[in-house]
Amino acid sequence: MDRADLLWWLALIIQLMAIPGTLLPVLPGLAFLPLGAALWVWAEGWAAAWPEFLLAALILLLGWGADVLGMTLGAARLQATRWAYVGAGLGLLFGLLGLLPALPVGGPLLGALVGPLLGASLGELLTAPSSLGPLGLLRLRRSLLVGLAVVTGMLVSRLAQFLLALGGVAGFVLLSRVLLPG
Repeated sequence: MDRADLLWWLALIIQLMAIPGTLLPVLPGLAFLPLGAALWVWAEGWAAAWPEFLLAALILLLGWGADVLGMTLGAARLQATRWAYVGAGLGLLFGLLGLLPALPVGGPLLGALVGPLLGASLGELLTAPSSLGPLGLLRLRRSLLVGLAVVTGMLVSRLAQFLLALGGVAGFVLLSRVLLPG
């Protein structure tokens, strides 16, 4: 196995890490695609490997867009306060670190779902306008809906990023070994 083949395999392994990275919030996800492509550019030169790098960068940008849309559209439709997003971020951090005492089982993956739900709901509940009902039942319902919207947006975003990662890895293999072999 020569140096170029070894670097291609290493670039592919780095890119393959994007797939679990899209599902596990502790990994950088789609950022692995341009990292692997950059290694391939370094091995082959810009003139030969620019399509692979361009594809990886484009997929990373699309993934970031999916993340922004997924996190904001559902909650924005419900006119959530910014504190719902702050709460979701803190809830995600607490969930990943296993700091949610009510979750003895399930670990960080379950915490990554429950944490943002609780955080967004709590952030919305504490800061939502008090005109949502004297007893607070409407306010509580609204805060739970906002929490569900944030978590649903997160899940849709993760699914989109997962599919983009699969396409990015397949595109790298096709461009570097099938369509444009160096």
